[in-house]
Amino acid sequence: MATTANGPAAVQTPFGREERARDGKRVINYSKDGHVAIIEMDDPPANTYTHEMMRQLDEAILDARFDQEVEVIVLTGKGEKFFSAGANIAMLNSVTPEFKYNFCLHANETLSKLEQTPKLVIAALNGHCVGGGLEIAMACDIRIGRQDAGKIGLPEVALGVLPGTGGTQRLARLVGKSRAIELMAMGRTFSFEQALEWGIVNDVYEGDAASFRDQALTYAKQFTSPNKAPMAVGHIKRAVQTGMELPLQDALALERELQSLLFKSEDAKEGLASYNEKRTARFKNK
Repeated sequence: MATTANGPAAVQTPFGREERARDGKRVINYSKDGHVAIIEMDDPPANTYTHEMMRQLDEAILDARFDQEVEVIVLTGKGEKFFSAGANIAMLNSVTPEFKYNFCLHANETLSKLEQTPKLVIAALNGHCVGGGLEIAMACDIRIGRQDAGKIGLPEVALGVLPGTGGTQRLARLVGKSRAIELMAMGRTFSFEQALEWGIVNDVYEGDAASFRDQALTYAKQFTSPNKAPMAVGHIKRAVQTGMELPLQDALALERELQSLLFKSEDAKEGLASYNEKRTARFKNK
């Protein structure tokens, strides 16, 4: 920690932001395991999110973005029962309509940062993932769940509202318009296994909470160096996340530009050389 003439300076995060005074307790935990950043929602009993949690999540995403050692991000919930049950209803009941609007706006902006971050983001669904919890998970690139750990779905219609943190748009892009409308209009929740069948989650793992966390980290590390070229993984993500929203010819142009950047990387040279030399590539994220 740096010092100034007036005493110790504020602690800085990896991207140079000074630690701010929090509105209450810390509800987002941030740690690293090798090249994997672990962002954990921690507000028992259901890891529901408030504006303060979204602010801390926003900051954690930026920390992971700017940390050059981080190549993959895993987002999960604390405990065994909940990934997240969504927005904190008690908080929403106590604030003005104007606050609710700005709360949803900031939450949308924060989740968009997950999509726009040029590093792979994996949601490890350790428990129930409903409402805004599923909206957070759908903003991640990949979702894996723990077998029999809970339900998943968007039941906001029971509260007289719609899934307002990206749920209507991201679910439709995952399962198609008709099924998305039906699931949200019914407010239906379902198992991770059913979500796997519909393409909402990528895989479901057996085991208890501790083994699931280990499996999630093992899964994430396959996308880090030296196993994979993180720049290539990140550019694949950018090509898909941005390209899917563009006309085809514009998306193909984006793909070519990202490829041209990769051709200049040391990892691309290593990958091509290892192929010709019939050996396993050792990538360095350079």
